[in-house]
Amino acid sequence: MVSGFQIRMDRILRKGKMLCIPMDHGISSGPVEGLENPSDVIQKCEHHGLTSIIINKGIIKSLPKSLRIGILVHYSASTSLSMSPNRKMLTGSVEEALRLGADGVSLHINVGGKEEPEMLEQLGKISEECHKWQVPLLAMMYPRGENVKNPHDPEIVGHVARIGAELGADIVKTLYTGDIDSFSKIVKAIPVPVVIAGGPKAKTDSDVLQMTEDAMKAGAKGVTYGRNIFAHNAPEQMVKALAGIIFRNESAKEAEKQIGKK
Repeated sequence: MVSGFQIRMDRILRKGKMLCIPMDHGISSGPVEGLENPSDVIQKCEHHGLTSIIINKGIIKSLPKSLRIGILVHYSASTSLSMSPNRKMLTGSVEEALRLGADGVSLHINVGGKEEPEMLEQLGKISEECHKWQVPLLAMMYPRGENVKNPHDPEIVGHVARIGAELGADIVKTLYTGDIDSFSKIVKAIPVPVVIAGGPKAKTDSDVLQMTEDAMKAGAKGVTYGRNIFAHNAPEQMVKALAGIIFRNESAKEAEKQIGKK
């Protein structure tokens, strides 16, 4: 018998893999380049290999039509104008997510700073609610705070990612360490799918695609890239290229041929 949890996971992932655009930046940074109208990005990309998106609750309500891809509603918020921008506050409930028609919930957890305890408590609370309602939970687990000198340190990334799984996340999003060997050890120690963040806008498409290929070789189950997709001059082509690597095991060089094609 198929469970409600599995039905929702199958909307978020495809054959166990993820190609997701997080578009929750409007609260933290305002209408950043490429996200002036999130619906435009979704419309361009949803038929080219995208499996899911991460958006805030107000954007879900503003969508002009229902989508064929998975929706994770993001329930963490802080702003760049704040005295404590790393302090993410809870902005909704799992019951609300179900009322909105979302397939899953996303939380952002910063580990390594003075705000850490509050966010860990939020993760535990929402994890319990998600389990109750059979709703998948994605935890964005970031090494970020006063005690983190190098956020890409494999030991730190591994610890932070493991926290997400330990507290009940069904998908863990974290930073790529920069090499296949160290990241593969992290993935092996996480009992749920691990996907990587894209970080700031990359200098070249090749950099994004090569990082994706390496992460997949290390055992990642996909990517959640924001600016490297929605701020791209052809986001649908970047999605096509990423889909080639994630779902068809193409190399970065092979996938890059998709960019520039019409």
